[in-house]
Amino acid sequence: MTQPTATATVQTWLTNFDTALQEKNIQQVVSLFGDECYWRDFLTFTWNLKTCEGKDEIQTMLNATLDNARPANWQLEGEATQNGDIAEAWFTFETAVASGKGYLRLKEGKCWTLLTTMQSLHDFPEPRRHNRPKGAEHGANKQRETWLEARQREEAELGYTQQPYCVVIGGGQGGIGLGARLKQMGVPTIIIERNERAGDSWRNRYKSLCLHDPVWYDHLPYIPFPEHWPVFAPKDKLGDWLEMYTKVMELNYWSSTECQNARFDEAAGEWVVNVKRNGEAITLRPKQLVMATGMSGMPNVPTFAGAESFEGEQQHSSQHPGPDAYSGKKCVVVGSNNSAHDIAAALWEHDADVTMLQRSSTHIVKSDSLMEEVLGPLYSEEAVAGGVTTEKADLMFASIPYKVLPDFQRPAFEVIKQRDAEFYKKLEDAGFLLDFGDDDSGLFLKYLRRGSGYYIDVGACDLVANGDIKLRSGVGIERINPHSITLTDGSELEADLIVYATGYGSMNGWAAKLISQEVADKVGKCWGMGSDTTKDPGPWEGELRNMWKPTQQEALWFHGGNLHQSRHYSHYLALQLKARMEGLETPVYGLQPVHHTS
Repeated sequence: MTQPTATATVQTWLTNFDTALQEKNIQQVVSLFGDECYWRDFLTFTWNLKTCEGKDEIQTMLNATLDNARPANWQLEGEATQNGDIAEAWFTFETAVASGKGYLRLKEGKCWTLLTTMQSLHDFPEPRRHNRPKGAEHGANKQRETWLEARQREEAELGYTQQPYCVVIGGGQGGIGLGARLKQMGVPTIIIERNERAGDSWRNRYKSLCLHDPVWYDHLPYIPFPEHWPVFAPKDKLGDWLEMYTKVMELNYWSSTECQNARFDEAAGEWVVNVKRNGEAITLRPKQLVMATGMSGMPNVPTFAGAESFEGEQQHSSQHPGPDAYSGKKCVVVGSNNSAHDIAAALWEHDADVTMLQRSSTHIVKSDSLMEEVLGPLYSEEAVAGGVTTEKADLMFASIPYKVLPDFQRPAFEVIKQRDAEFYKKLEDAGFLLDFGDDDSGLFLKYLRRGSGYYIDVGACDLVANGDIKLRSGVGIERINPHSITLTDGSELEADLIVYATGYGSMNGWAAKLISQEVADKVGKCWGMGSDTTKDPGPWEGELRNMWKPTQQEALWFHGGNLHQSRHYSHYLALQLKARMEGLETPVYGLQPVHHTS
């Protein structure tokens, strides 16, 4: 007897799944899942970003959501593939209010992982492709308004005589990408940015900064980087792109504007946001408020005894201007992650005497190895040539539940360990403290769990290994003196400059500053997933805390992450805001309880 093909197996499963859902036979639906199973849903059933783990959680979710979601028309898209004992396939479907797309993995005919994502709202499609605006108004019209006049009118009215539905605080890459999504969905939005120009959040960083992720991973929504764009974009080039993007996407971008404070008016069901724009005080009253201040939150600036006595310069890495003024100076960089390595290498290039102070172990991965072994299958020129579009790559990565993501990542990093064994040995021989994450799952899990603890090597590690960048590892700072630092082992480092490359706090620190500590504690810690690994305390939560989804504070949202995450998840955040603006029912299932306030 011949074995059914992967396509036939998946088609049978989808048909049975569709029938059971239509009949509201939840027991039958659950029987189609294996003993180990995961359903990751982006909005279609839960109006949340939610992963259900195991049959019991899936059954509970369906009991709560099926009547409202009313899913139907589950269709296989293309051919399924067979990878070992796993059949994989794309599919489309519909709910009562939206069209959806998903990815399925079957083991022995039963569902192992299921991803369901909302793609568009039936009644409110984006003006794209067949729905694109005409632009020109043909015929005669004495009240004709040109595109420029309409745009100028919108800029003059929004925030003054017309209130925005949404205010986004933070006009970096995240706020700009989300603003573009909202613009295309017809959600009146103002983006608040304290810098003078869009892109300044990149321009104002240390001058050697480049993206460490490759171009295929970093496209913005709607307008991908052109084919000649460098693999690793320099900061000023990226800043110019963001400035261009805000103009071309017609965003209502308020630069030179600072949010003074905000509060939620319960009675009116809206926010009161006080801003200062070019010196003018303005009060905005949006229905929704998005904190797009970067997933890293407020700078972590450690306090040490004697710091006020230091006669040189002290600065957080976010304030570091670059190496030019420090030639011949004794510079101490506190930290050993991306910014620390970048800054230390640039200082060395400008003939500074540099010491890196490594207080705890760091995950290092060479850029080429990361690109080829980890990112390459989804984000590379070869992937594009093989038909893996950016949108498809984003969904394929999202189809892996966070619970099993370490198992997907670990083999690639085992290959890297062997591939770069000599490189790692040189670093360890120099005294550098290395790790591959608490469970050897590598860079991306460290990023998701804690947003720190790693460096993508683009050359600085060789300087550390050969002693050009001096290294003190496994020690901390006891006190700071007028011209030196006393370490916890009793030794002393002369210093003219101290750079604290010590990372950032949780995003809800911005909520505390701009809204209140009460609201910050109410929504709790942002980022991390409760993996019970270093700097990501349990309990297990299954999704990133508070990111791109409803929070415990009504009408308050958090948006951030790297360019890939900002591009991908901005779509789902924008859909949630659009649905609320249009008055659709959005019953949230599985609103996450708060376990950690900061």
